[in-house]
Amino acid sequence: MSQSALRIAGIVLLAVSLAACGGRKERPKVDLAASQVTTIGVNAYLWRAALETLGFMPIAETDSNGGVIVTDWYANPQSPNERVKVSVMILDKDLRADAVKVSAQRQELQGAGWVDAPVRAGTVQKLEETILAKARDLRRAAFVG
Repeated sequence: MSQSALRIAGIVLLAVSLAACGGRKERPKVDLAASQVTTIGVNAYLWRAALETLGFMPIAETDSNGGVIVTDWYANPQSPNERVKVSVMILDKDLRADAVKVSAQRQELQGAGWVDAPVRAGTVQKLEETILAKARDLRRAAFVG
């Protein structure tokens, strides 16, 4: 190869290298883990937050693909004459306020048996808010760490 052919080949190689490095700006990566999860059927932050929130209660059933957590009856040691059972449904793969639904049952001990009683006002809403707050904290921690 001639000297000029080598020079041209070097210039072309340099131009191609530079074009590959910075000619086109890459778009920022989207945090798919925060909005959609592939390893389980629902948002991982909401799922983990729900399990942590209900961690003091005995868990009767979980289905991570369907997004369902059901606790067994739990009686607070300070109120042994009442017990509560909670169900959580994660409804979406996105971390959104309407992606978590909590329902609760409450019973009181009367005589020799348990009788259904109304759930205290705000209990379900407070559980949903706690789960959402924990999920957001988990998401923030994932970006910091």
